[in-house]
Amino acid sequence: MGLQALVRWPVAVAASLSLAVAGCGGGDSGGGTPAPTPSPSPGRVYVAPAQVSLSVSDVQKIVAQAVGEAKARGKPGIIAVTDRVGNVLAVYRMNGAPMQMTTSRLTGAGTENPASFMLRGVTVDASLGAIAKAVTAAYLSSSGNAFSTRTASMIVQPHFPPAPSTPGLESGPLFGVQFSQLPCSDLNTRYVSGNAGSAAFIGPKRSPLGLAADPGGLPLYKNGVVVGGIGVMADGDYGFDPNVLDTDSDDEEFAALAGTQGYEAPTAIRAEKITADGTSLRFSDATTKGLHTLQSSYAAIDGVGGALMAVTGYFDGASIVAGVAYGTEASGYRYATAGEFSNQDAYVLTNGSGADRYPIRAGTDAAAVGQALSAAEVRAVLEQAFKVMSRARAQIRQPLDSPAEVTISVVDTYGTPLGIVRSPDAPIFGTDVSLQKARTAALFSNPVAGAQLAGDPDPLVADFVAKARAFIGDPTALTGKIAFGDRSGGNLSRPYYPDGEVGKPNGPFSEPIDQWSPFATGLQTALILQDVVTHVGYVQSGGASPDVKQQCSNLPDAPGGKKRVANGIQIFPGSVPIYRGNTLVGAIGVSGDGIDQDDMISFLGAHNAGVQVGSIGNAPKAIRADTLVINGVRLRYVNCPFAPFLDTSDQNVCEGL
Repeated sequence: MGLQALVRWPVAVAASLSLAVAGCGGGDSGGGTPAPTPSPSPGRVYVAPAQVSLSVSDVQKIVAQAVGEAKARGKPGIIAVTDRVGNVLAVYRMNGAPMQMTTSRLTGAGTENPASFMLRGVTVDASLGAIAKAVTAAYLSSSGNAFSTRTASMIVQPHFPPAPSTPGLESGPLFGVQFSQLPCSDLNTRYVSGNAGSAAFIGPKRSPLGLAADPGGLPLYKNGVVVGGIGVMADGDYGFDPNVLDTDSDDEEFAALAGTQGYEAPTAIRAEKITADGTSLRFSDATTKGLHTLQSSYAAIDGVGGALMAVTGYFDGASIVAGVAYGTEASGYRYATAGEFSNQDAYVLTNGSGADRYPIRAGTDAAAVGQALSAAEVRAVLEQAFKVMSRARAQIRQPLDSPAEVTISVVDTYGTPLGIVRSPDAPIFGTDVSLQKARTAALFSNPVAGAQLAGDPDPLVADFVAKARAFIGDPTALTGKIAFGDRSGGNLSRPYYPDGEVGKPNGPFSEPIDQWSPFATGLQTALILQDVVTHVGYVQSGGASPDVKQQCSNLPDAPGGKKRVANGIQIFPGSVPIYRGNTLVGAIGVSGDGIDQDDMISFLGAHNAGVQVGSIGNAPKAIRADTLVINGVRLRYVNCPFAPFLDTSDQNVCEGL
């Protein structure tokens, strides 16, 4: 199905109408075991990753090795390489590589409903898949965990682990994360051709299709530090792995694995060394034993059997580019100054010229809430959440008993960012996701939630309001009576309610299970469908068609002219709304090191800030989503982990708050 069919779908639609997880890998440039993790300097909890990056010669070698393996397998493909913050360093197309790819269709056994295709069965340029795979592997990884697109596939499906024998188990811990890093995000930056090295080149960059679940994307490491990712698209099928119990022989994954040789993730931090709910994650079904003789000479393939290709909005095709070192001003991330944040471990996003992109500020919504969050209150929430994170036991990092590393975002009720802070080595994906989570909690808990969703010009979006009200059994639901954390909205966004239980109806924000796919989750997808369509049209037209606006969704503008969910919504846990008495005044979102940890950091951050400043805090217990019993099942609000802290043996740390 081509782009024109994709563009028509919203019109047809209009007419018809958990777990802790997330890791990343490491490895050194020689493929050996990295040096032991150094101890933090006095006064610090964390060790910032070394400021290393991919050189032009590194990228040339990576591309040549991947091309050599793909050629040996008779499977010409497109190879993309990015740095850690998503800058595209190379896109190389082998002669004969498919120019297009098609997203997978149904996961269930039902008859497809054309009105709910969303992004299933869509044919787009294959280069977009290669870039999305590389971005995914780089963004999900850190010096403490190495994740691949095969890992991503495992953690976004309706049952975890995904396999024919696992129906009845809850959905993947990062269910819905694929719809982050979106091309319409107002947080992720955009490439400007000819401006490599300028402020326009800093990250974190957007991904053309969000995060990928199709095997063939692996992280790249130098001396144990993640420096980027490689993505290979060769078979024209952009899908996912529905069965982790078998071992695939995937040509794309083998080509990507060849590309990583000398830049591979350290064995000790690869996904299979990390568990979620007692299940080891998957990193790669391809092994080095299956590789052909490495071909590392870029000169041998430069214009021979293939060439660099331009991808509008991502790479100009003229020459390979060197990556930037994460933690430097040019990367878009750096240590905070004392005036920006009090904790000396804190990292902030920077504009490339020295200024914090999201400095702590007061809320902009006094007209709606009476007394907006003050800058001092926002600072208290961020600082208290950062303290909780620094004490928390990481879920997805090696070595065991490392402190958690996340990104923390605070917003007002308009969705305006009031401050973003992170630990030094938190995975990059959590930057955009933490803001998504905060905005989602602020929207669903807002008195205008129903009106906002009903005001979307696409009736497919508006229809979810009626479904939710019928499902909850309250015609006035989504009018601010109930406080929703992301765990709550996530429960309502699963293809089974309760989560995973086969034979039960889907939640009102989800597609039915026989129509669900990673490319069609329900409300989450519907909100950004037209934005992705517009962006694909821009890329495929070579820039002749306009690019998507730098704000996701077509919801009515909040006062001030911005969308309340300007980087999309998120549907896995890690956020809570913030209240002043009984009045919603904002929300906090956390992402990067296990969803129970994310819940705890956000919940205790809001609570402890209230204790500190005496004026704000979590939602009153009487209005929290866990007061709702739907179909005999209580909705969830937050879930805090067992034995959560490194410095105490305290349990049930969220109980009674």
